[in-house]
Amino acid sequence: MLKPTVPIDDLHHGDETVPSGGVAARSSVVAQPPNLYEPTSDEILGPFYPTNTPADQCGDLTYIAGKAGRALGSIVYLSGRVLNRRGEPVPNAELDIWQANAAGRYAHPADENPAAIDPNFEGHARIRTGPDGSWRIKTVKPGGYPVTADWSRPPHIHFDARGQVSRLVTQMYFEGESLNEKDILLQRAWGKETLIARYLEATGSDESKVLVAQWDIVLLGG
Repeated sequence: MLKPTVPIDDLHHGDETVPSGGVAARSSVVAQPPNLYEPTSDEILGPFYPTNTPADQCGDLTYIAGKAGRALGSIVYLSGRVLNRRGEPVPNAELDIWQANAAGRYAHPADENPAAIDPNFEGHARIRTGPDGSWRIKTVKPGGYPVTADWSRPPHIHFDARGQVSRLVTQMYFEGESLNEKDILLQRAWGKETLIARYLEATGSDESKVLVAQWDIVLLGG
């Protein structure tokens, strides 16, 4: 996968046990023809898909238009590319992105997690890829949260990627998280390594205060 360095100053501003929306996990792995990228594994949509369209679609989830406050938590600059299996960029792909806040709470009426809602966290973005298939957002690292007495979800971000001919509903995870190895959904994924974002070295004046991560999405048909 390509791993571009992302300057942290580029962006200034602007679960799940029952599938929702009829999206089911793939049950088998198909042998990959040579010289093709491995497609990104699919995962369930989850019960907390946002009920509202994001107020600001600039790709910065750390604030809400019209509010002066900023979201709590560790800032993450997350970027990548949407590619087809030949490694070619998929331009103008739509990415619908949503996640829990730093405390592990979704801004969704069905979320019964007692953690506090962050009034300054958008939690939802809808963006499009550039001509080279690239995309980027500024967000906060989501917190993990309990699902059952013996299962807690690791930090993850949901993606609904729509290319020219393909759609992928999936979840992205962060490397090095201890809960990754115990997560039922991640461990059941047929291509779990395709779901892990890798950290990059931050560049810029605030490099000690933020995280920078990269994750590419490979669609079956582009």
